[in-house]
Amino acid sequence: MSVLGEPLRSRPHVAGSTEFRLLGPVGIRDGATGADIVPPGSKQRALLAAFVTHAGTLLSADRLTEELWGSAPPTNAPNALQAHVGRLRRLLPAPQGPGAGDHEWISTLPTGYLLRLGHATTDVQHFGRLSAEGRAALASDPGRAAGLLRHALSLWRGPALQDSRTGPIGAIEADRLEEMRLCTLEALYEASLRCAQHGEIIGELEKLTAAHPLRERFYDLLMVSLYRSGRQAEALGVYERARRRLADALGIQPGPALSGRMEAILHHSPGLGAPADEPAAASAHPRPAAARNLGDEVARLQHRIDELVWEQRELVRRFDSVVARLPDL
Repeated sequence: MSVLGEPLRSRPHVAGSTEFRLLGPVGIRDGATGADIVPPGSKQRALLAAFVTHAGTLLSADRLTEELWGSAPPTNAPNALQAHVGRLRRLLPAPQGPGAGDHEWISTLPTGYLLRLGHATTDVQHFGRLSAEGRAALASDPGRAAGLLRHALSLWRGPALQDSRTGPIGAIEADRLEEMRLCTLEALYEASLRCAQHGEIIGELEKLTAAHPLRERFYDLLMVSLYRSGRQAEALGVYERARRRLADALGIQPGPALSGRMEAILHHSPGLGAPADEPAAASAHPRPAAARNLGDEVARLQHRIDELVWEQRELVRRFDSVVARLPDL
């Protein structure tokens, strides 16, 4: 499933245009003055987030009432909703661009309300476009891809719809945007590996596996980064950590992709090697035979040490599993 499907139609980001912002605290960037406008109340922020999420779509009064008050609306809910919409209208900046004088941000219709973006943009659109361009460039130009993906992620100012997820519209949109962010992070670190930057991303991936312990792709990327840094035993230890977390939380084993990666690391699969930076220069200055022989011997010994470490961990795990099933004596 694509992570870039979104209800807002993508359009080019135009400097100086008003921008509605959901990637962090909900607010508006005034295109004319550059000022940031943040609705003062949580309900007005939730209302703005609902309008922007479904820009161009009629939202019924009942649906907006549920968004703001859930299953316990006030007795005067229609009037209260109307008052919140009125306050929000007064906060919005003057529309910019051709035909701006005839543009009304929020229209009141017989069955609800509708926000029209006009010439405005959203940070969600900007993020989605940069993320898509970066992932499209991943195979052919990983350096450019990494730059685009980092730019996309720099648009985040905090958790999506921060402090504005009071109802189902906000909660669903926040979850969708967080999934987009995580997929963009995965693509970024894939680009970094393709640029032979495995040593530079280990710390970031360690934090991500801790923050998202059930997301197998981060473990996968971390295992490759460690392996390419000459740390095979640690890479295999990451697999064991993932296996335990998945078993404890969900009662499942790692999927075939992560299991396959473990097998590839265990057997030093040639496909795991880092991209060669300067193959021509390397071939022009071959190592002396004695150095090559010593290097080969070191590699064989390191391989055997890593295998023994892995086997020891597997034996300990199996022992613990058997002991746990023994009846109390």
